[in-house]
Amino acid sequence: MTDKFFTFLEKCVAEGKLSYLSNAFVKFLHEQNNNEQPVVLLAGAFVSQQLNKGEVYLDLNAFFENEAPFNEIEISEFSADWQTHFSNSKVITNGEGNSPLVWDKARNHLYLRRYFIYQETVDEVISKRLQPIRKELPVEIIKQLNVLFPSSKIIPDWQKIACTVALRSKFCIITGGPGTGKTTTLTKLLALSVSLLRFEENENFKPEILLAAPTGKAANRVSQSINNALNQLGEIIKNDVKALIPKKASTIHRLLGSRPNTRLYKKNRDNPLIADIVIIDEASMIDLEMMAALLEALPEKAQLILLGDKDQLSSVEPGYVFGNLCFGAKHICYNDNTFDWIQKYSGENLARKSTSNFPINQQTVMLRHSYRFDKNSGIGKLAKIFNTRQLQRAQNIVNTDKIFQKYEDLHKITRFDELKNVVLGKNTFLASYSNYRDEIKNRTNYSTLDEWAENVLNAFDTFRILCAIHESDLGVKALNHTVQSWLFPEEKSIWFEGRPVMITKNDYNLGLMNGDIGIALKDKDQNLKVVFFSNDETVEKIRWYSTSRISDIQTAFALTVHKSQGSEFDHTLFVSPRSDVKILTKELIYTAITRAKRNFTLFSCGVNVDSGD
Repeated sequence: MTDKFFTFLEKCVAEGKLSYLSNAFVKFLHEQNNNEQPVVLLAGAFVSQQLNKGEVYLDLNAFFENEAPFNEIEISEFSADWQTHFSNSKVITNGEGNSPLVWDKARNHLYLRRYFIYQETVDEVISKRLQPIRKELPVEIIKQLNVLFPSSKIIPDWQKIACTVALRSKFCIITGGPGTGKTTTLTKLLALSVSLLRFEENENFKPEILLAAPTGKAANRVSQSINNALNQLGEIIKNDVKALIPKKASTIHRLLGSRPNTRLYKKNRDNPLIADIVIIDEASMIDLEMMAALLEALPEKAQLILLGDKDQLSSVEPGYVFGNLCFGAKHICYNDNTFDWIQKYSGENLARKSTSNFPINQQTVMLRHSYRFDKNSGIGKLAKIFNTRQLQRAQNIVNTDKIFQKYEDLHKITRFDELKNVVLGKNTFLASYSNYRDEIKNRTNYSTLDEWAENVLNAFDTFRILCAIHESDLGVKALNHTVQSWLFPEEKSIWFEGRPVMITKNDYNLGLMNGDIGIALKDKDQNLKVVFFSNDETVEKIRWYSTSRISDIQTAFALTVHKSQGSEFDHTLFVSPRSDVKILTKELIYTAITRAKRNFTLFSCGVNVDSGD
C-alpha cells in the first residue's frame, strides 16, 4: 500500500494538484514514523498544500467527503477509517507535545503545529478582551459623543454606533468599504477614548497610543487621513486631546521590532509594547503569523482597535484572519445587551432581525454608507455586485458593455491598441501616465526641485495599471516592459528619467518601506536620483536617493492588485488575464475596482469569474 500511495502522490504532483514541497513534507512525516498509515500522510500532504491557497488548516470533513475544493482528487482508496488512524498516529496529537500535525477535534481541522499555535494565540488573546469592561459611560463622554456626531441624515449612523461599541471593551473591529469613513470614525473614537481614560484616571493622564499598518504605503495613508480628519474637525476636538492623537503611523514590523533573519520580534509576551491603545489600519492585509505576534506583544491593559475592509484581498501569506473575525458583521449579529447599549448611548434603534451571542460579534461594527460613491456611481454598483457574489450578473458585466455605457465612471476596452490609448492619455478626460510624463517636462515651471518632484509624484499617483498575475503577456512583468516602450521608446537602459520603482522590502536605514513608490528624476547637477515622499514629513516632504543606494525594487507602471491595497487612484485600469485563472476571485476584482476614486477601466479578453469561495 505504501508504494502505491507514494506513486499516487507523484501523480498528484505531476498533475499540479500537489506541490513538490508538500510531497517532501510527506516524506518527512514518513521518516518520523515508518509505520504511519497512508491516510495520515495523505492529510499531511494536503494540509501543507493548503498554505499555497492562503489557508492554515485542512477541513477534514470536506476533504474526506470529497467536497470542493478537493473533488478533483480521488482519495477514497486511502481514506478508510481515517479517524481511528488519526487517533493512533505518532505524528498527530490534539496539541500536546511536539507533533508536526495537530488535530482540532472540535472543528475537525488539521493544522501544521506552527499555525495551530498561532491560531491558539489569536483566539486566546482576543477572547480575553471581548468582555465589556464598562457597564455605563459617563455623562461627559455621552455629551462629547453627541457633539462629534450631531444629528445625521444617514440613519442609522454607523460611525456613531462604532464609537459607542468600541468604548465598551478592550477590543473592537471597525470594517467597511472604501469611502465609508473608517479613518474619520477612528479619529473621533480616539478623541473620545482619550477623554474617557482621563475621566477614569485623572485629567492630566496622557495615554500611550500606537498607530500602525501592515505596509509603509498603508501607514503613510492612514497618517495623512488622520491629519486631514483632525483639520476638518477643527475646534470640535480640544487641542490638548488632539496633541495626544498620533499623527504618524508605523509599520507593524517596525512597531514590534523586526529581528533580521528570524521570525521573531523584540516585542513579545515577555517584552510587551508600552501602550494604552493600539490601532491597526488595513487589518485585512495581516496574516495569521503576524496577527499572533502582534497580539502576543499587547500589554494586558491595552485596547486594540482593528480597521479594514473585510471584503478586500487577504494577505499573501497564509491566514485570512480579519475576514474570519468579521464573520457576522454584515448581518448585525448582536445580542440584546449589545442592542440595548447601542440604543442607550448612540440613540440608534436598530432592528433586531437576528441575534447572536458570539462575543466577537458584539464588538464588531460594519460601516455601510459610502460617502465616496453615491447611488448613481457605476464604480460603487459594480463593486457591490462582485462583493455580494452575484456571479451570473458579474459574468454578464464582464462579457458585455451595457453597464459601462450606462455609467460615465466605468469604461471597458477589449483591444490592445485601446489599452495603449488609455495608458498614453488619448482619452483626455481620463487620468493617465501622460499626466506625470508631461509634468517631468514642466521642470522650469517650479521655483524649487522639491516642488517639481512633488508634483511629478502626485501626477503619477492619479493613475495606475493593476494586474491579477505576474507572468503572461498581460501580467505585471510584461506590461511594465510594454508600457515603458510606449512612454519612453528611446530609453533602453535600466535607469532613465521617469522610471517609477516600488520598494519591495523595508529599508529602515533609508526610511523606505515595502510598497513605497518613487520616480527617477535628475537633480540640480543633472545626476539621476530617485525621489520619494518622505515617511517622516516633520523632516522633509521629498527625499532624493542615489540609484545605487536603493535595492529590492521593481518597475511600477503595473502592480498586482495585492500590492495596490492601501492605495487609491483617480483612475484605475484593471487588466484581466486572457484565460480563466483561479486567482480571478470576487475579492480580487472587488479590490481592483475599489482602488478607483473617479474612473475604472476594465481591459477584458473574455474570462470567467471564479465561482468558488
